[in-house]
Amino acid sequence: MPDRPRPSLSLPTPGARRAVVVGAGSFGTAIAVLLARGGVRTTLQARTATQCERLNADRENQAYLPGVKLPQNLKIEAVGAGLARADYVLLAVPSRGLDTVIAGLPAAGLPKRAAIVSLAKGLVPPIGTPPTVLLAAEFGAHRVGCVGGPAHASEMVHEGAGLVAASADEALALALASFFQRAGVVCEASNDPVGVELAGAAKNAAALAAGATERQGLNAAGAAAGHIFAEVWRFGEALGARPESFIGLAGTGDLVATALAPQSRNRRAGELLADGVSASEIPARIGQAVESMEGVPLLAHALETAGVDAPVTRGLSLLISGELPLDDWVALVRTTVPPPARWRPRRREREGFWARLRARLRGADAVA
Repeated sequence: MPDRPRPSLSLPTPGARRAVVVGAGSFGTAIAVLLARGGVRTTLQARTATQCERLNADRENQAYLPGVKLPQNLKIEAVGAGLARADYVLLAVPSRGLDTVIAGLPAAGLPKRAAIVSLAKGLVPPIGTPPTVLLAAEFGAHRVGCVGGPAHASEMVHEGAGLVAASADEALALALASFFQRAGVVCEASNDPVGVELAGAAKNAAALAAGATERQGLNAAGAAAGHIFAEVWRFGEALGARPESFIGLAGTGDLVATALAPQSRNRRAGELLADGVSASEIPARIGQAVESMEGVPLLAHALETAGVDAPVTRGLSLLISGELPLDDWVALVRTTVPPPARWRPRRREREGFWARLRARLRGADAVA
C-alpha cells in the first residue's frame, strides 16, 4: 500500500464546523439530519425557493423523506444563498448534473480550503468519470471525498447505517467518519475514494441486472450481479482501486441492502425492464430518478474505453436501450464465462519455524 498522504486540510475546531448539503432529495436530507445530530452546524440547500419554503414550513421533507422531522438546529435555505461560510460542502445531486454543479461552486463562494464531498453513486457524463476524479482535477485530491455504503435514507435516520467516508486525505476521511459516528451511525474511514465510487456504481448496475433477471431464476440473477461486479472490479483495478472497497460495505454490503429493499429504485427499474417498459418511461413510473438507467450505459462506455472485456455490463446497457431483447440478455448472462484466473506461482517456502516443524514431522513419520 502506498504511503498515506500527509493531512493538508486545516480542519476547524469542533464548535466551528459548518457543513452545507447541496440537494434536498431523500439522501441529501438524511445526510443533513445526521450531520446536525452529530453536532455539525448544518445547512440543507434546496433546489428552488419554493422547496425551501415548504421545508421550512413543514420541518419535514414530505416529498422525499416523509416521517422524518428535521432537527431544529438544521438550517434550510435555497441553493442561491451560496457557500461562503462552509467548511464542508456535500453534493447530494444526481451524477448526471454533477459537472454543472462543480463548475458553479467557485461562483457560489466556495472557500478556498473547504472540503467537497460527493454523495452520488454514479458516474459523470459524458465518458463515465468517477465524481472524485472530476473534483480532484478541479480542486485537488486533498480537498475531495465521497460517502458510500448501505444507506437507505429513511432507515438511516431511524435505525442507522453502515457508511464509508473516503478521501485521499486521511484527516478529511477521519473527520467525515467522526461526524456520522457521533450521530450514532457506523462509518468506516477509507483512503480509496475511486474504489468506493466504482463499488457504488457496480452496486446500482448489479441491482438493476438482478431485478431484470430474477423472474428467469435466482441463479441467473446472482450470475448477472456477480459478472457485473467482476467486470467493474477489473476496471477499478486499472485505476488503482482496492478489492476491499468492492467486497466491503461500499460494494457487496450496499448491493445486499439494495437487492433486498422493497422500495429499491434500481431493482424496481430492472423489474420494469423485464415487463417491457421502455427506459424513458421508468423514472415516471417510479416517481424519482433512477441513476442506474443512465449510469449503466456510462459504465459500459468507460469499461470499453479502458479495454476491459465486459460482455454482461455491455449487454445490460443494450437491454436498457432496447437493442437487446430480454431473452437474449438472460441467455448472455447464463452463457458468459469470466476470464480465467491469473494464476500466481507459489512463493518459495521460507526457512523458519513452520518449515522446521514440517521437516521434523516428516522425519518422525520415516522413523515410525
